[in-house]
Amino acid sequence: MEKVPDDVFMKIFSLLDHHHHLATAQQVCRKWKLIASENELWSNLFKQRWGIDRAIFYAPIDSKSWKDVYAVQDRCDRVGLGLKIIREGDDYFLIHQGEIQRHLGSRTLQLGSDNNVSDPRYSGDEITGRNDRQMGILDRILFFIGDLETASAPAKRGRLL
Repeated sequence: MEKVPDDVFMKIFSLLDHHHHLATAQQVCRKWKLIASENELWSNLFKQRWGIDRAIFYAPIDSKSWKDVYAVQDRCDRVGLGLKIIREGDDYFLIHQGEIQRHLGSRTLQLGSDNNVSDPRYSGDEITGRNDRQMGILDRILFFIGDLETASAPAKRGRLL
């Protein structure tokens, strides 16, 4: 395996579906992770999926990589361009124009019947019951929607005048 040239791996990886197979290949070893993260590979995958015209338009700038641009464009195709709250696995994210704006939390943080948090990141001494410091995901979403409503109130009043 060590004697196989990197460009052979690049050709193989370019044939893989990025969602499942390429993500799995990146977890095999460090060498595969480096090769499967190459900018050239993701640029070619982007061009294959969305065409050269979109690739020119969406070409990464500054510190972004083609892998990042591909992920954003894929997310736009799946969830749209508007403001959305999506779930990926157990985590919830606020998405705007395909970009993750904020991690809202995870469903794995749950309060037990004895008011201790079952998540190992928190000790029972830190939290007793549900308080403002450790809100559940639904509370966080509701507070975010409230903040968004407050921030958009002047714009709404301006339309009514």
